[in-house]
Amino acid sequence: MPDLRKYSMEGASEVADKAATDIEALLRRQPATVEVMNVESDPSYREKDIDLLWKRKLDDGSIKTISIEVKGDRWHKTGNYFFETCSNEGKGTPGCFMYTQADYMYYYFVDEKELHVLPMPATREWFKNQIADFSEKKTSTPVGNGKHYITVGRLVPRHLVAAHVIGVKVLKL
Repeated sequence: MPDLRKYSMEGASEVADKAATDIEALLRRQPATVEVMNVESDPSYREKDIDLLWKRKLDDGSIKTISIEVKGDRWHKTGNYFFETCSNEGKGTPGCFMYTQADYMYYYFVDEKELHVLPMPATREWFKNQIADFSEKKTSTPVGNGKHYITVGRLVPRHLVAAHVIGVKVLKL
């Protein structure tokens, strides 16, 4: 597999943890925030691929709950997102991008502290209509005993998503 980027489970977990921590802190600092709940370990939210619930007060005084999928990434310089289409190729498990039921994907470049807020399902629907235009890449993550799993996704230029999906926002933390 010549074009296979390799990751350690610890490295991937470290990026995910940093992303969730930074985003939770950002949401808690917002004046309208009522509550931020990390639901990553809750099985009912895990099956929907939702990581955070953000309760915020609207201008009319009502409370709205926004569901968020957090994706941490270290590859900012490529100019691409990696939209995961298959989380475990050997098992045929769909990637989080394809099935998350979250209202938003918070795609966070941890080293740059740059957050891209992607509205869902609008971003996914646009992507599915364009999927053939994007190159497929695979990554390998070891799971112990010399075994590994392969994750499959597409490299999607960030500028295309911003140009074609209404509501995309980019924030420096």
